[in-house]
Parts: sequence; C-alpha cells; structure tokens
Amino acid sequence: MKLKELERPAVQAWSPASQYPLYLATGTSAQQLDSSFSTNGTLEIFEVDFRDPSLDLKHKGVLSASSRFHKLIWGSFGSGLLESSGVIAGGGDNGMLILYNVTHILSSGKEPVIAQKQKHTGAVRALDFNPFQVLQGNLLASGASDSEVFIWDLNNLNVPMTLGSKSQQPPEDVKALSWNRQAQHILSSAHPSGKAVVWDLRKNEPIIKVSDHSNRMHCSGLAWHPDIATQLVLCSEDDRLPVIQLWDLRFASSPLKVLESHSRGILSVSWSQADAELLLTSAKDSQILCSNLESSEVVYKLPTQSSWCFEVQWCPRDPSVFSAASFDGWISLYSVMGRSWEVQHMRLADKISSSFSKGQPLPPLQVPEQVAQASLIPPLKKPPKWIRRPTGVSFAFGGKLVTFGLPSTRLVPQPCPRLVFISQVTTESEFLMRSTELQEALESGNLLNYCQNKSQQALLQSEKMLWQFLKVTLEQDSRMKFLKLLGYSKDELQKKVATWLKSDVGLGEGPQPKGNDLNSDRQQAFCSQASKHPTEEASASSAFFDELVPQNMTPWEIPITKDVDGLLSQALLLGELGLAVELCLKEERFADAIILAQAGGADLLKQTQERYLANKKTKISSLLACVVQKNWKDVVCTCSLKNWREALALLLTYSSTEKFPELCDMLGTRMEQEGGRALTSEARLCYVCSGSVERLVECWAKCHQALSPMALQDLMEKAMVLNRSLELLRCPHGVSPGPATTYRVTQYANLLAAQGSLATAMSFLPSDCAQPPVQQLRDRLFHAQGSAVLGQQSPPFPYPRIVVGAIPHSKETSYRLGSQPSHQVPTPSPRPRVFTPQSSPAMPLAPSHPSPYQGPRMQNISDYRASGSQAIQPLPLGPGVRPGPQDSWKEAPAPGGNLQRNKLPETFMAPAPITAPVMSLTPELQGILPLQPPVSGVSHAPPGAPGELSLQQLQHLPPEKMERKELPPEHQSLKSSFEALLQRCSLSATDLKTKRKLEEAAQRLECLYEKLCEGTLSPHVVAGLHEVARCVDAGSFEQGLTVHAQVAGCSSFSEVSSFMPILKAVLIIAHKLLV
Repeated sequence: MKLKELERPAVQAWSPASQYPLYLATGTSAQQLDSSFSTNGTLEIFEVDFRDPSLDLKHKGVLSASSRFHKLIWGSFGSGLLESSGVIAGGGDNGMLILYNVTHILSSGKEPVIAQKQKHTGAVRALDFNPFQVLQGNLLASGASDSEVFIWDLNNLNVPMTLGSKSQQPPEDVKALSWNRQAQHILSSAHPSGKAVVWDLRKNEPIIKVSDHSNRMHCSGLAWHPDIATQLVLCSEDDRLPVIQLWDLRFASSPLKVLESHSRGILSVSWSQADAELLLTSAKDSQILCSNLESSEVVYKLPTQSSWCFEVQWCPRDPSVFSAASFDGWISLYSVMGRSWEVQHMRLADKISSSFSKGQPLPPLQVPEQVAQASLIPPLKKPPKWIRRPTGVSFAFGGKLVTFGLPSTRLVPQPCPRLVFISQVTTESEFLMRSTELQEALESGNLLNYCQNKSQQALLQSEKMLWQFLKVTLEQDSRMKFLKLLGYSKDELQKKVATWLKSDVGLGEGPQPKGNDLNSDRQQAFCSQASKHPTEEASASSAFFDELVPQNMTPWEIPITKDVDGLLSQALLLGELGLAVELCLKEERFADAIILAQAGGADLLKQTQERYLANKKTKISSLLACVVQKNWKDVVCTCSLKNWREALALLLTYSSTEKFPELCDMLGTRMEQEGGRALTSEARLCYVCSGSVERLVECWAKCHQALSPMALQDLMEKAMVLNRSLELLRCPHGVSPGPATTYRVTQYANLLAAQGSLATAMSFLPSDCAQPPVQQLRDRLFHAQGSAVLGQQSPPFPYPRIVVGAIPHSKETSYRLGSQPSHQVPTPSPRPRVFTPQSSPAMPLAPSHPSPYQGPRMQNISDYRASGSQAIQPLPLGPGVRPGPQDSWKEAPAPGGNLQRNKLPETFMAPAPITAPVMSLTPELQGILPLQPPVSGVSHAPPGAPGELSLQQLQHLPPEKMERKELPPEHQSLKSSFEALLQRCSLSATDLKTKRKLEEAAQRLECLYEKLCEGTLSPHVVAGLHEVARCVDAGSFEQGLTVHAQVAGCSSFSEVSSFMPILKAVLIIAHKLLV
C-alpha cells in the first residue's frame, strides 16, 4: 500500500540504515522538466515518519544546486563522528560530481558543499559507495560517458583512481555501478550494449565480462546478490527483450535464470538486502513487480501506475518499504506487506468534502463494489525473511526443551534443512537425586535403613522425631516403641515404683512382726499382677485380690462394736454390700469401698468408682477417671494441648485397635485447629500413628503455603514410607489415596516428568485411582516414554471418545473388518466446525467383504463355489441398484460337479472399465454387459457360471430397490456448495478443455453424493469434506487444497479414489479462474 507521497520531479536517495530518524533526499531530475521549463536544481531532505497517518513528508532542509541530477546516493562518510549524518553524492551534467555535507544542510549553518569535481566527460549516471566502509564510507565509484569509471577517496579528492584505460574499452556510457556485497575489492559496471564488466581493484583490470549473445540486451540496471559473491542480475530496457538475467560468474557462458515478468523494457532494479529472494523492478509497462528469484514467480504486484517509474529503491532501515520515482513528477513510498487503501481514500474524500460542504454535511459516498475490491492490495505471497523467526524455543512435556536456530556456519546461503534440537532440562538436581533414593528404597523394601538415615540427617528435632515415628510404623509391636519414643517405658516405671515402695516401707507406723513380710509379699504380688495385667477389665480382677491373701495368716477377730467398724461388720454379715460401701465412702475409706465394690459386682464397682472420682479432686484424678472409665474421646477433646504427648501415650497404651486411628486423627485435628504453627507441625506425629496418609498430606499443606520441589519431595518421602508401612503391616491390599494425596502425587509426578524422569513419575502414580487428572497424566507418561514401555499394557484412554459429525449407520451397513462403532453425537450439526485428520484402518482383503456399493446380503454370494474351490464375486452394482432378497439367489442352478473354466481366446480384449455409477440399464447396455466377465475376488469365471448376476435378474428387481436414496439434510449444504462452485467455474471458463473437465467433475461427484446417502464414508472424511466446502464458500481455495491433502493423506485409497482427485481438480480450476 502507499505510505507517503511527494510531488517532485526528482531522483531520490535513502539515508543509510544506521541513520535515525529516517530521511529521504531528493534532487531535481536532469531528465525531466516541469510546466515552468525551469532548469534550476534543488536538493531537499525530508523526514519519513510512519507514525504520522498522513501521506505528507516532513520538510527538513533545502539547498539550491548548480546543476540538475542524474543520480543521487547517500553514504555514511563521517558517521563515526558525533552529530554527523553522512554525505550525499550527486551526479550531474558535463561530468559534474558534487558532494554535500548532510549535517550542514539540515542545520542550515556552514557551507554544505564539500567538493565539486568535473573529471568525467558527459553525464554522471552511475554512483555507488563501497558497503564495506561502514564507518568511514570513503570509497566512492562514479561512472559516466566514454566507459570512464573513477574510484574516489573522500579523504583525498584530488586524484581519483581510474579503472583500466580508454584504449582498452570501447567508448560507451556507464549505466550502472555496483560494489560486490561479499568482496570489497570487486566492482561491476553495466553498459547499454548489454555487457557487464567485473573489475578487480587490486589488479586494476577487468577479470570477466558478461554479455548476452542475442545482442538485444540494453542494460539499464545492475545489482549484486546480497549473499552469494559470484551472482548478479542484469535488466534490459529494450522492449524487444524486457528480461531480467541472473548470472553466476562461475558459469558465465549463459544466465542461470531469465525472468520475463514485464511486457516492456525494464528501467530500474533493486535487490533487497534483508531477503535475498526478493528483487524489485519497474518497467515501461507502468508496473512495479517484486519477484522471487528462487521460484521465478511474482510475489507482489503494485497496481498499474499512470506513468513510468524510472527508479525504485528498497529502504535500508525498514526492509518492507520501498520508494518509486515516476516521470509524472511524483515520488511515492510503498509497503510490500499489503493493506487496504480504504483509510486513505476516506481521508482524501473527507478532505474534498470539507471544501464543498459549507457547513452542511454531504450524503455518504457509495463506492462501487468493484472499486472497493480493487483497493485491496495483497501482501507478499511468501513471508519475507525479516519477519521469519531466526530462532525459537519452547518447553514440552517431560522437561523437554525444543529449540531451532540458524546454523553456526553458513558457507552458502542456499536453503538448508533447519535442525530442531530436543534437550532435557534439569533444574532440580537435588530433587531428582532424593527422588531416586526414595524410588530405590521403595523398590528394594529397605525402608528401615532409609528412615534411619533420614532421621540422622534431620537438623530439626521435630523432623528427627517424625522420621523415628515413621520407622516404627514399619516394625512389629509399634505401640510399645511409640511409648518409648514419647518417654514412657514399662521397665523404667517398674524400677521407679519399686524404689518408691521400698522407701514407703521404711516409714511404717508401728512394728508388726509379720506385717512387713506381709506388706512386702502384697507389694510383690501387686507389682507382678500389674505387670501381667495392665489393661484387664474390672470384672476379671477378683482373682487378683484372691491371690493377694497369703495362706499362713494369724487368727483375726470380727469387730462387733457400735462404731463404724461394728456397723461395717454387721452389713457384711448380712450381705448388704451396698450399705457397707456407703459407710466406707462416708468415712472416706475409699480403699475399703473399692474392695467391697469389687465383691458386689460390676455395677456396684462402677458406681463406687464414679463417686470416688467425683469427690476426690487431685491433680491426677482426671487421668484416673479416664483410665478407669476408658472414655478416651474425652481425653482427646478436653485435655490440655500442652499434654498432647501424654494424651497420645494414653491412646497408644489403652485404646483398642479399631478406635485407635480415629482417636489419633481427632487429637491431631484438635492440635491443628486450636494450637499454633508448632502444634500443627507436631500433629503430623498423630497422623503417622493412625496411618492416615491423607491427613498427613493435608497437615503438611497447611505448614507449607509456598510449594517448592524440595518441600514436595519431603512430603512424598514421608507419605510413601507411611503408605508402604500400611501395605506391609495393616492393609496388604493397599489404601486408596484421598483427593489431597492424589493432588500432591500428581504434582510430584508432573515435577518428575518435567525433569525428564518419566519412568519414576509413572511408578508414583496410584494404579487404582480413577480421577481424570491421574488418568490423563498416566496416559501422557505412558506414551511419552515411547519404546521404554514395550510389553506393558497401555492405560485406558482418559478422554471420552466422541466422533464429531459422525453419521449413524443403518442396520444394513456393515463396519469395516476389525473396527468398532464409535460413539455417535446425538444431534450432529449439518457441517462440523472442526476437522481433525486421523489415520483410517487398512482395507481388508477378505473376498467376502462387501464393497461400498453392495448391500449386506451380497456377502451370501460367496457361499456358492465353483468346482475349483474358487469364490465367485458378483458384478458390482451401482449405488441405485441393489440385489433382491436372499432367496432369489438360491434359485440359481447348482454348480456342476465337473465344471471346467473356459479358455479365453488369444485375441480377447477386456471391455472398458465402468467409471461412473450404473443408475439404469438401457437396451444397448443390456446387450453389452452380459459379455463382460463378472468380477471375482480370486479369478475370472466364464459367463453364465452359477452365482453370476444376470441383467434379467436386475430388470426383475423390485422398484423400491432401484430408487436412489435422498441426501441426508446435514449434507445438503455440502452438495449445494460444490454444485454452486461448478456453476461459477463453468460460467468463467473459456477454453473447451476446462469445460469438459467440469462436466466430468459433475458426474464424478455423484459418487460422493451416493456414498453420503449410503453412509459408507468414514467420519473424518465427512468432516474434511465439510471443511473443504466451508473454504469454497469463503473463496479460500488454497486452504481448501490444504484440507483436501490432509484428508487424502489419512484415508483409504479405495474409499476416496472415486471423488477426491476430481474434487482437487475443481479446486485448482477455481483458484486459477478466481471465481
């Protein structure tokens, strides 16, 4: 599209690529005259600001010139200095070469003219700065008449270097000069005779001359290949030979390529330095074309201009912009990326309307549709190199890093295959190492040593305690070992009690000769019984007290006094144990009350214990009440959280196996809810004791808000060890993980997969978990391992299988061999929105498999056998013809026992194949078809053999079998799109060959409609055809061809061969005709 424009009859020059802002210099052209016929020359500089939406250029400097210009170039000489904008060199008449300081022109300060040299004879039409002198830019080549080529050193302009001598060169003009882009000492010159001379400045002589043998080349332009040092292009301005020739000096006998895009002589050429495939040309046919030298096609075409364009130049700084100077006195700036001119047209229309409206708005402008379409200029057909990605990087599943980039060494700029590198990225080495250790410990079963090592390596005391608890879960008799870890040992307790009792014996009240022995005997018996029965029920304690009474006691008296003892004696004698207990409680003789209550039964003992615990308030009474009453839930809910260790010790000692996990979980939950962060961390010990992996994970999540790989590794180590202990000691069949555990295990497996440890990640996923994230990750891990999982059973597919746009099969339609019916969409849309190509199953070769045009009863034909045990297949019928009922086949005569195959004559010629469906049989065909041998799955059988379908049978078929099915409603849009496309192509086609091809296509597409009626096409083929129809409706035939290629590539040949080739031909015709 057009970006800027300037009305100047001038030549042009872009500022160097290093210059910012971007400038455009114009000099009055010596080849043009305006309406005033003025011969004055002017040099102007304009700033190019693409941020400004207007078409105008900003005027920055102007200078009157002594002569008009044939050529203008802008070099970077002096750009290394501060505030230097380079040098402009202009070639004028009478051999004049003028050099200007751009900085002085812009500032309007000092004298801008650096030098004026008149060494040449004739007009100076060729100028070029050496591109290798980026900072200095001091070498300038100039060419004029009489084959004169001078090399100027801007540091010393007195004596230029002359290439060759006039005696060696025939006198002719120098039309163009160009420095080689790869070798700084190589310069080439082009001449009107069609000759190009390549100079070597080190030898000061020409090394090769390139010329066309037709003698019709009239060189108007020359350009070196930006990347390949030995290639250059020449263009001819002769209308008899308007060509562009690509030459390679290694093979200079003839051009490598010849482009004939223009119809008249070429005036200017410019080779893109950003993309070596793009060549810009302008010619006398008023066209500006951008050609691709690799494919020799025009990739960009500017609409025909009103006048010839005598000079085009690519912008050095913005590779998508070029300038064009035309003979009508306009300089325009365009972009090859394509854009609509509608915005600019509307701005121009508004500007004109403002001049005529006089305060009243004009009615809206109705632009004809053809004009609106003509204002849209398409971009380059192929993305240019400057917008292509030179490098790319992306992370993939499993910690893979996919990268591509330019090759490190590029000897030749020819297209080469781009390498894609897949690397394994490991960012958490310690995490992987610890994960490997855990995996090895789980596989080897040596978890005891693993836990011991983790306990020794732990820095925090709580962490060390947690690993010790985890180790105990793997051992037998875990309760006693839990008590030891909490600081309670029975052996230690017995030693302390024995020491206390011995001290109490020495403090007795009175000397009793045998009492001490009695007390010691009772203490010994009590200790022994306490050690033997720590948790016996109260009902079984009577034997305990019976054993306490020795057999060698002295005689004793029963008190009969009126005091309390006498009353107790009476109650006991009368058997009133309840009254005796009441008396003892009244007198606070609690030991006697307990002993009597044991003799009175369980109910009396329970009531006595309750009254004692209610009246006796000590520091340990609450603990005694819990132990006696076995109300462990109250212990968990009411004890101080400072004594959580003691509460856990009570549960470990007294609670039953069934209630123990629940009580531990309750204690841990209370520690989380009512305690601080420290107790929340200690609550993990309760969950380890209960074996609750889920609660352990949830508690860990509360303590670790920020997730890191190492923190997750710590959790997995503990959770896996605890889970393994449950499998070994408590639940051999394993425990199903909860949602929190599953979530963390999935996170852990994802981290392992991201580090490339796919097999390890697979092993940690729970095998019996039906949650979708786990199943999906297991499926990805299984398929990501590739050949590493050979022999293993594939996991179930984790997604619901839904065939988009599937057509329900009728009862008479048989599935392919080995395929299963897919889930059908309840209400399929008329045209699927998304097309996903998929590989179709291979067509079976079984002779009994019906063809797409055969009904299900056709399979019974194979039951008839000839004497040679060769199966005879029936003649394939058209889509509208179906065989009769099965009984009609049984009416055929039985095969003879000695039936021999007739030998065909040597001159037998096979009939022409049937390329269209047989819709009806004419009398002429009835006389021909019986002579055709029937199709057989193995061999040919003679006409009239048993089992052959005759035309008489076809004629006697029921009428409803001959009728053609109606196309389903969901496919009507498909047929309408294709028929409309054929009609538009027929109206636009001019040659007879194309029209015949379209008529053939209309017939061949009937096969497609028949298959759609029968429902014999695969779902992905149907979806692809609908996608092609959408592309046809949108006019995007290239996209339609792409979809066509995808469908044909992943479909069975026998399924789509009847209609897909002709459909491709129709799309190609439509694309060429631009319908």
